Amino acid sequence: MPSKLTPEILARIDKLELDARQVVEGYLSGRHRSPRFGFAVEFAQHREYAPGDDIRHIDWKVYARTERYHLKQYEQETNLVGWLVIDASESMKVGTVRGPDGATSTKYDVACTLVAALAYLMVQQADSIGFQMYAGNLKLGLKPLGGPSRVREVVRALVEGPYREPANTGRALTEMAGLFSRRGIVFLFSDLLDEPAELIAGLRILKSQRQEVVIFQVLDAAEVDFPFRQPTLFQGLEDLPEISTDPLTVRDSYLKAFGEHQAEIEAICLSMQIDVIRVRTDDDIGLTLAMYLQKRLRK
Repeated sequence: MPSKLTPEILARIDKLELDARQVVEGYLSGRHRSPRFGFAVEFAQHREYAPGDDIRHIDWKVYARTERYHLKQYEQETNLVGWLVIDASESMKVGTVRGPDGATSTKYDVACTLVAALAYLMVQQADSIGFQMYAGNLKLGLKPLGGPSRVREVVRALVEGPYREPANTGRALTEMAGLFSRRGIVFLFSDLLDEPAELIAGLRILKSQRQEVVIFQVLDAAEVDFPFRQPTLFQGLEDLPEISTDPLTVRDSYLKAFGEHQAEIEAICLSMQIDVIRVRTDDDIGLTLAMYLQKRLRK
């Protein structure tokens, strides 16, 4: 937690909490008939239909096989935990997009808003929330807990980042896997600008624990589009040197390498049945989150 709550830190906390509430209340409230978004509901068993039962729960696939009506029964999986894991490395400080207030929105800012919004949403659903922040190694963590105060605790932890260290997401996931004592959903928020081989190792450990993994890959708009035209000095992050170059001479090779990296990440996640939601810093965050939750409900 922040060692000293200065006025600047308190202002960041208040803004992040406000942004999270606006995302949830502005885009998600009332949009879905299901109150739980599929986070902590698991199929339990079938039972035969009895007069008066709600026909919306009839399993028509079973009826097609047996010509008998059976209902799907679900149970609240109270041991299911939503783990919010955020990359607070130096590369997350990148930001070229300005918001309506004129302030620059970094990748870390966008990731923090998504984390806080999901925390706010899960607390409303009486789910337990665990939290981990990493940059090079694990920085801050919160054990799974529910209740309204948990959102404030998560937000206070978020304002500690980002750090001037590389990510090493794969190693961080391997380290934190030992902390996930209960099966749940691991929401990872990162730009995934890591070595794919190391990332695979960390994700495999989580999957071996039967954790569901959902990745929000947050990228700056300029990283995706590379819109630079004039000679530019690119600042080195995460121990990389500065580079002064003519962007027009390197644009094609950059976009090719970036596309290959993205394709490799997508193939890795597809092979492990991991959802990847790509988020740009110029996206409408609330709409992006609402679309993901809609998709989740249809599964």
